[in-house]
Amino acid sequence: MIVAMWESATDDQIQEVTNHLVKMGFAVHRTTGARQSVLAAVGKRIDFDIRELEVLPGVQGVHRISAPYKLVGREFRHEGTIVRLPNGVEIGGKQVVVMAGPCSVESREQLFAAAEIVGRAGAKVLRGGAFKPRSSPYTFQGLGLDALKLLREAGDCYGLMVISEVMEISQIELMLPYIDIFQVGARNMQNFNLLRELGKVRKPVLMKRGIAATIEEMLLSAEYIMSGGNYQVILCERGIRTFETYTRNTLDISAIPVVHKLSHLPITSDPSHGTGLRDKVAPMACASVAAGADALLIEVHPSPDEALSDGAQSLFPEQFAELMDQLRMIAPAVGRTI
Repeated sequence: MIVAMWESATDDQIQEVTNHLVKMGFAVHRTTGARQSVLAAVGKRIDFDIRELEVLPGVQGVHRISAPYKLVGREFRHEGTIVRLPNGVEIGGKQVVVMAGPCSVESREQLFAAAEIVGRAGAKVLRGGAFKPRSSPYTFQGLGLDALKLLREAGDCYGLMVISEVMEISQIELMLPYIDIFQVGARNMQNFNLLRELGKVRKPVLMKRGIAATIEEMLLSAEYIMSGGNYQVILCERGIRTFETYTRNTLDISAIPVVHKLSHLPITSDPSHGTGLRDKVAPMACASVAAGADALLIEVHPSPDEALSDGAQSLFPEQFAELMDQLRMIAPAVGRTI
């Protein structure tokens, strides 16, 4: 249920409505837009009369919501959410934010070389896996804590924010001092215990769409994080599994405008995992920006042929620099910047 308050509503009136909703058995989330405050009431109770709320001072209107997600929907926040990073970078604003770096942190030399490459080309966030969920137990699994320390050092050295994947609840506290954005991988999109715990932290969370998840399922997973009080959620389209075998996944670019219609949350595109083929990454990145992506997540490696993971989808340094030049031409055509 959504309760829209009049622009002139006082804090006392808003608190009175909040107290009334709590007594009715709802959890209440408040958002303040440019002109008015909106209260989202979440709960399982369906036997209530909205007229009880409509007569309260300061209430403009009360609306039942049929969608299973409440907090991620446009009804909760008509303006798009902007996730602000500590260095002033905004995800969801006019600028398309590029997050780039290696699939996994392999060594100090490799990571610092990658950080210099992506930072010089115009990326704002350094990506790199410290803990790597791999399909085979015999492949490289990441350097763990050592990788986190290197990510923070490299990020600080080149003026980049840091994003890395969290795989389980026990890693959250370990990662907090080193990263700026938690990444939830496709395999963990429906790890609801992990999502609940991330709802308690006060750092942005980028959550990837599952390999066979619908858009609604992705939004419901984001609801788990937001219901815990963390509203700094970034969605990510990273390709879904279809009957097509030429590419690693099928990058669903149509999900970008669909999400913008249904949700106020910013959405990222990951053309590296979405295609799995180096020569397809740039075209899909350009198409994603044209479709309205708020950010891009791209794998870049100093020597992709020597990468310990996902070398086939990682860009060479010169390819990434060329892509950034292409994006600088495309973004203004859709009212954005890079």
